[in-house]
Amino acid sequence: MEIGVNVPNFGPGTDPGVLRSWARTVEGLGFDLLMVSDHVAITPDVAERYPAPFYEPFTTLSWLAGLTTRVRLGTTVLIAPYRHPLLTARMAANLDDLSGGRLVLGVGVGWARQEFAALGIPFERRGRLTDDHLRDLRAAWADTASYGHRRIPVWIGGTSDAGLRRAVRLGDAWHPLRCTMPWLREAAERLEAYADEQRLPVPALAPRIALHVTEAPVGGPRRLAGEGTIDQIMDDLDQLRLLGAEAVVLDPYHGDPRETCHPQTSRQALATVAAHLSPSRTRTEQS
Repeated sequence: MEIGVNVPNFGPGTDPGVLRSWARTVEGLGFDLLMVSDHVAITPDVAERYPAPFYEPFTTLSWLAGLTTRVRLGTTVLIAPYRHPLLTARMAANLDDLSGGRLVLGVGVGWARQEFAALGIPFERRGRLTDDHLRDLRAAWADTASYGHRRIPVWIGGTSDAGLRRAVRLGDAWHPLRCTMPWLREAAERLEAYADEQRLPVPALAPRIALHVTEAPVGGPRRLAGEGTIDQIMDDLDQLRLLGAEAVVLDPYHGDPRETCHPQTSRQALATVAAHLSPSRTRTEQS
């Protein structure tokens, strides 16, 4: 099971030097993926959660590809309706080629009504537009003469029934964001049922979970996966492995943009996880 990190590419504390340091930290600690988010127009609804500066994912990941050598690069998640699918296909294929085949394209439908309005895209049609864009992406990449020949993994975000069905029809993996473990187990069963219903393979599981290390245990039904003591977090990762997760992305951002001014706290949490992962990974490699 690969372990990745969602790196904040936004907020008052983020600049090129901070992004460079994030890339070196993620790769240096031995994590497998470095992923960033997507917004185009920083409208008030977006700015409340993810304020400027907001570094566009394709240009940011292209730059980070030149600063790293091993770690895979991805989006969590790219808002599909915001770009013409042929443009997305071209940029993704070029980034994948330039990075040596390291791209993972996480895709979602989006949530920011004001941003959709600013871009002139009908918010109410975002699900259907995403389906159309994903089909067009696949068709474009099938043209190997123009877009290259490697199959870029596509992870489909979304926790609704429509999102799960979309992952079955059009994704290589299902990429739910910040869920509880009981909900994720139940949703994984629904995902399998939808795949059986459509007579399609069950997509891989690749969730993005919280990363919030606490000294005291966190209890209750609303505890997010990845939230609690390091023992709780490591148990969550074990449970996700048993559930068949192909990859897990750790999200150290808790929703307060001021956190981006103090990235050392998140990096320490990642270092703690990496230290606990090393023995189990060594045993796995030896076996």
